[in-house]
Amino acid sequence: MKKTSTRLADGRELIYYDLRDDTVRTAADRRPLDRTVTTSEIRRDVLLGDSVAIASHRQGRTYHPPADECPLCPTRGERLSEIPDSSYDVVVFENRFPSLAGDSGRCEVVCFTSDHDASFADLSGEQARLVLDAWTDRTSELSHLPSVEQVFCFENRGEEIGVTLGHPHGQIYAYPFTTPRTALMLRSIAAHKEATGGENLFDAVLRGETAGRRVVLESEHWVAFVPYAAHWPYEVHLYPRRRVPDLLALDEAARTEFPQVYLELLRRFDRIFATGDGNRGAADEPRTPYIAAWHQAPFGTLEEFDGVTRDDFALHLELFTIRRTSGKLKFLAGSESGMNVFINDVPPERAAERLREVASS
Repeated sequence: MKKTSTRLADGRELIYYDLRDDTVRTAADRRPLDRTVTTSEIRRDVLLGDSVAIASHRQGRTYHPPADECPLCPTRGERLSEIPDSSYDVVVFENRFPSLAGDSGRCEVVCFTSDHDASFADLSGEQARLVLDAWTDRTSELSHLPSVEQVFCFENRGEEIGVTLGHPHGQIYAYPFTTPRTALMLRSIAAHKEATGGENLFDAVLRGETAGRRVVLESEHWVAFVPYAAHWPYEVHLYPRRRVPDLLALDEAARTEFPQVYLELLRRFDRIFATGDGNRGAADEPRTPYIAAWHQAPFGTLEEFDGVTRDDFALHLELFTIRRTSGKLKFLAGSESGMNVFINDVPPERAAERLREVASS
């Protein structure tokens, strides 16, 4: 992997990650851009104990542009974009409309490929590995920023999820605090550790799931399963078999095997709603919308979590779709949105069975 850092016309950082070591990146951003002005602010909810990012400048962000005006495609001739070069493998740059900025953290965009019509599932193993290396490098770099406590790499795919740019891409959020979901996990780890005399909760969960009937696929270094209490109709958790706190700690064997396992998972997600003849359910039904979210241990102090250390946390990826059946979405209505109590219409055991059924030949 070759890494080349440069600056866009408004001062934002852009980084090329290339497969070839002899690739030269010298193209300049020719757009007449003013310096980016953000109004991101973190406000604490004293009743719930969580935080909300207020970012009014995002109202003006790019919204469903036509394909020939996509800002994530490479620059071609006089058609200027966020990426100054005419081609790329993987690119990461500071978001022009960030939810978090300055002392409130940082937001970055990760472009997986220059092919506008592709998706992550279409990548080769070599390309997927390059994305993994980019996620790892950005996790390392962002963790050293004084305002950053947790790094979150994720992908939203599909208009149903709220994606406003059709180009295959993900994002990285660097939070100035430990996120509420991670804090809940850390408290559960602490409680389990005390109740069992030191057993790790993630180890217990993984041991129980791999012995059960919700495993979707497994390999020497990775295992994917539908969790016992899945919140979403089709939800898969992907764990390295060796517990590590973050992407930085993955060994080379796990890194090498990751593309094969993850690409197969994504391709199975695209076959969930296929009919018996292998076609999608409805003629105009798009690819399965999903969120893919990496959970990593925070880099800040964990003193409030009763003896829990970073090494007690287990890196894992959670992949889920909001589609519950062909042409129907799972909406977060009263119970979910009002009380945070999920109601799942698809039994996790049936979801795991379906994801095994659609394995590629």
